[in-house]
Amino acid sequence: MESLDAIVPVLGSAVRLSIPLLFACLAGLWSERSGIVDIGLEGKMLGAAFAAGAVAFLTGEEWLALAAAVAVSVSLGLVHGFASITHRGNQIVSGVAINFLAAGLTVLLGQAWFGEGGRTPQLTNEARFRPIVLPGAETAQQHSGWGNFYAEVISGHNVLVYLAFLAVPLTWYVLDRTRFGLRLRAVGENPHAVDTAGISVARLRYAAVVIAGVLCGFGGAYLAVAQSAGFIRDMTAGKGFIALAALVFAKWKPVPAMLTCLLFGFLDAVAIRLQGTPLPVVGQVPVQVFQALPYVLTVVLLAGFIGRAIPPKASGVPYTKDR
Repeated sequence: MESLDAIVPVLGSAVRLSIPLLFACLAGLWSERSGIVDIGLEGKMLGAAFAAGAVAFLTGEEWLALAAAVAVSVSLGLVHGFASITHRGNQIVSGVAINFLAAGLTVLLGQAWFGEGGRTPQLTNEARFRPIVLPGAETAQQHSGWGNFYAEVISGHNVLVYLAFLAVPLTWYVLDRTRFGLRLRAVGENPHAVDTAGISVARLRYAAVVIAGVLCGFGGAYLAVAQSAGFIRDMTAGKGFIALAALVFAKWKPVPAMLTCLLFGFLDAVAIRLQGTPLPVVGQVPVQVFQALPYVLTVVLLAGFIGRAIPPKASGVPYTKDR
């Protein structure tokens, strides 16, 4: 039990750090299962984080901040959909454009509105999503082992953490057990067959883009008003791209996606824990080495352990209606 007590703080940090990845990864899953490659996950989360930080500061309401984050993210998603679905443009170019737009616009608006170098002012605790203590957690915390695990890893997170994990079985159920999900997956595999059956390919793909936007909005709001106390410049720090890597590693399935995001969150938590700690034999290691560790391990995992990953057949291919 002592070994479990020693690793519990790292596991708790891993859960918290994995949430933005999980939201973005599920967003990418919805989008790519419909045949729309979404490189713009990073930009949508960044725009959502700025909207959440700004609205939370101005109103002091975390739920309004979440609504603003979702609205901004869905709007950017619809821009991506308009370019890639309606006008059959290049999906990679559209996603990259959204990333550039969000990176520049958030800094510009942040400086113009708040004058703090592109960041929003510090939020009070009342304007943020606060931790939820589950029943029995305070009593369990007094005991070592699994009691401490329950109090630190299962309990004590904000509502967005629990919604992120709830989205995993919900995504699996909708995609695998409902008519809408089956049609959506069919669009990602063979849109011509779906069109022949009289089902609108564009409508299904727009629905997927909107769902992806909602999930990215949750991820951005989590960064700005739950994990942090406000928006800072480039605060997504490549999480959208890591989420795409996790999606490929999980082979476009929701439960493996959750486990992969937890793994990346664990690596990130370990890297933070090791910063400033001298290693045996090696001694003191520059902090930049630990900061780069999750990204290096991401490449190693994808290069060495991914195996064969086959994306949806129509992924990234604009659909043109048969004449």
